[in-house]
Parts: sequence; structure tokens; C-alpha cells
Amino acid sequence: MSGLIALLDDVAAIAKVAASSIDDVIGQAAKAGTKAAGAVIDDAAVTPKYVHGFEASRELPIIWRITKGSLKNKLVFLLPIGLLLSNFAPFLIPLFLMLGGAYLCFEGAEKVAHALGLSHGHEDYPGHDEVPDDPAHLEEQKAAGAIKTDFILSAEIMTIALAAIPSSNFWMEAATLAAVAIMITVAVYGSVALIVKMDDLGLAMANHGRLALTRGLGRGLVKAMPGFLHLLTVIGTAAMLWVGGSIIVHGLEELGFAALGHWIHDAAYAAGHAVPAGIEGAVEWFTKAGLDGVFGLMLGLVLIPIGEKIVTPIWRKVMNRDAAAQAALK
Repeated sequence: MSGLIALLDDVAAIAKVAASSIDDVIGQAAKAGTKAAGAVIDDAAVTPKYVHGFEASRELPIIWRITKGSLKNKLVFLLPIGLLLSNFAPFLIPLFLMLGGAYLCFEGAEKVAHALGLSHGHEDYPGHDEVPDDPAHLEEQKAAGAIKTDFILSAEIMTIALAAIPSSNFWMEAATLAAVAIMITVAVYGSVALIVKMDDLGLAMANHGRLALTRGLGRGLVKAMPGFLHLLTVIGTAAMLWVGGSIIVHGLEELGFAALGHWIHDAAYAAGHAVPAGIEGAVEWFTKAGLDGVFGLMLGLVLIPIGEKIVTPIWRKVMNRDAAAQAALK
């Protein structure tokens, strides 16, 4: 009996350690995930356009297909690559992080320039609207395009998360990255599913609601969704510029070019201490985020010609060649 009690005590101790490890993984994953806020918000803002124009009955299946592709991107491809970099070439992580930050600045600045009529944007490139007449083929094409776009954003999310994870053993890093991948994917595409079905819900409430209040709320949802999607795009763009700019500023500090980072810190500190004591922290944070975002916008505007004239044409050729190869196999 004493041996059995000792065994149960050992099992309880192991369970406590395991539970503590799970808590550590979830906690680290949550902290790492918040660092990738810019890419996450943009991912949620971008994805709804891939189901635009389809029948309502096909929206959720398309989102589910993109969700599975996103999980595959993160868990099958990006997670092993991230672990290899972390354990065998950690010096490359800041480089990839800065490249990702530059990409976020480029994407955010391009959206700002497109809104101001200064850039064509991805949507207006030649061939963008050349889509097949077959709905099934169109659905497959749209889902494949969304998954490819997700790969780029997922790479940035995983790199940011990897850089934010405290140094630990291989399995803890693997578990934390996997938790980040699953949590962010569920959050992003769960939100996307709610967003794209919200107008359908509002329409059903407006048409079939028993109470005038219910019908009014339904009509309000339908009318509010276009504005909400626009607001989400604006927030996503601002978050991209903020996160991208802050990544570049921090990377420059690590490379020995700390003047810009020190100036932003001093300006934010001065702004925070120029207001009443109760709000100095918020003012300091918003000032720093705003200055990081302005720097991200300026850098992105410089990168737009490079992206449009060099990177994008190469990317389109690669994608067209891949599409042609897939068509030939079929």
C-alpha cells in the first residue's frame, strides 16, 4: 500500500510538472503571438476578399480550405525551418526578421499609396482579373492564392514569434511555436468566418426577426459591415507600418545604428512627461508606436518602386510558372 501511495504521489508530481510546462508554453505563445499583431491583423483584413463573389454556401468551405493550408504552412514548413534556424543559425534570425519588417513596411506603404492614387497596388496588375469561368476552378484558384499569400504572412508571424520566445530547450521552443501557429490560425480564420457571415446573419435577422428591435439590429449589421471591413483594413495597415517600422528600428540598434532608436525613445519619453501623471504611459507608448509607424511608412514608400519594378514581376513569373506546371500535370 505504501508503494502504491508513493507511485501515486510521483504521478501527481509529474502531472503538476506537465501542467506547469503547458502553462509555460501557452504563456510564452500568447506573449510571442502579441508581437506579431501587425501581420495577424493584416491577415484577417486581407482574407475576406478571397471569398468575395462566391455563393454564401461556399464561403465557409473556402475559409476552411484556407485554414488547413495555413496550418500546413506553419506546422509542416515554417516550424521546422524556424527550429533549425534557432538551433543552428540563430544569427540569421535578426536578418530574416528585418526582411520581414521591410516587407510589412512595403505592404503597408503600398496600401497607403494605392488609397491616395499614387500606386496601382496588387489588384491592378495586368492579368489580375483574368479568372476562369468555371466556378470550381475559380474557387480552387482563389484558395490557392490565399494560401500562398498566407505563407508570406505566416513566415513573418513565425519569425516574430520565434524571436520573442525566451531561450529554452528544443522541445519547449517547438511546443511554443506550434501553440502560436494553432492559436493565431484559429483566431484569424475564426474571425474571418464570423466577418464574412455577419452580413448573412444580419440579413436573416432583418427578414425573419419577430421583434422590430431584432429586425432593426439585422439591418444595422448589413449596413455596418462595409464600413467595418474598411476600418479593419485601416487598422491592419497601421499595425503593419507600426510593427514593421519597430522591427527595423530595433534591428538597426542591434547592428550598431542606434541613433534613430534613441531619438524615437527620447521623443516618446518627452511626450509622456509633458502630460498629466495618469496618462503618461499611454502617451509615451502611442508616441513611440506613431513614430515607428511614420518611419515604416517612409521606408515602405522608398521600397515601393523596388517591389513593383523588380520583386513583383519576378514573383508573378514564378507563380505563373507554378500554375502552368500544375495545369500541365492535370
